[in-house]
Amino acid sequence: MSERLQVGLIGAGHFGRYHALKLAGAKRAKLIGLADPNPERAKTVAWEAGCPVRPVEDILQMAQAVVIAAPAEFHYDLAARALKAGKHVLVEKPIAATLEQATDLAALAKQTGLVLQVGHLERFSAAHGAVSARMGKPLYIEAVRIAPFKPRGTDVSVILDLMIHDLDLILALTDSEVVSVDAVGAPVASAHDDIANARIRFANGAVATITASRISLKTERKMRIFSQTGYLTVDFSARKLTLVGRGTGMKLPGFEEFGVEQAGWQDHDALSAEHEAFFASVLDGAPVAVDAEAGKRALAAALMVSESIAASRAVAEASGLIPKLA
Repeated sequence: MSERLQVGLIGAGHFGRYHALKLAGAKRAKLIGLADPNPERAKTVAWEAGCPVRPVEDILQMAQAVVIAAPAEFHYDLAARALKAGKHVLVEKPIAATLEQATDLAALAKQTGLVLQVGHLERFSAAHGAVSARMGKPLYIEAVRIAPFKPRGTDVSVILDLMIHDLDLILALTDSEVVSVDAVGAPVASAHDDIANARIRFANGAVATITASRISLKTERKMRIFSQTGYLTVDFSARKLTLVGRGTGMKLPGFEEFGVEQAGWQDHDALSAEHEAFFASVLDGAPVAVDAEAGKRALAAALMVSESIAASRAVAEASGLIPKLA
């Protein structure tokens, strides 16, 4: 189809600005306006994107689809309003604040027949494609995602801010239900947990260990994946991976069955890829790349991590290991 999708943006904060600029340059969409409760911010981003500032009500009336990049606490209300108004929705992660809200949004999308895509950006990255193409079902995954502190994103915990990216990727790789979570974490620079570590066991026997921090001195994103057929290590920052496995790459001396493959990938614009997938679902009827069920699954895992952290904290406080939070 050659038509351009009329898209409105709700939320023009740090990441909302990126959405606005990408939408402004999209070939298959036209940004008809944006809304943000901060008038100056809205005016600045609208000027950069070359679109008008409009009230949310006008956007929901005029647009065919909306991108919701507001703070997480507003995702449910805005997405529900948009779906009830007959608009297709791309909502940033997490899909909502609670599982009940996520379930309601999934039901609304199904009832209305509208597209509801969740903004798990990593699914559209070149790195995800490189990893998933080289590794089958994993037995064990170890993921580390740490970064220096930034005030942005502290309206939610590091689990919903950063860890949820790896949770979503790991859920996609394992394709199995979570059966148990053992996690620890702590608030350090904000009112929410800023560091967290979780050990997750899946119904098929796979295990994952995930570490996330937003108060580190450096940025590091790495993943190690073990399977029956090999071992894969990934450095997302360096855009490099190493695969040790049967019948692959250069032979290992003394282990003729095994070889080593070293590869990299060329980054592409993941946000534009996410938008293009959304446009294809709306205009062409393509399957929704990250649908409400996927968003709900990632949220459920994140909430299980948060609940386990709260339980671990209660034990540590009772033992005197850490002081009770005020």
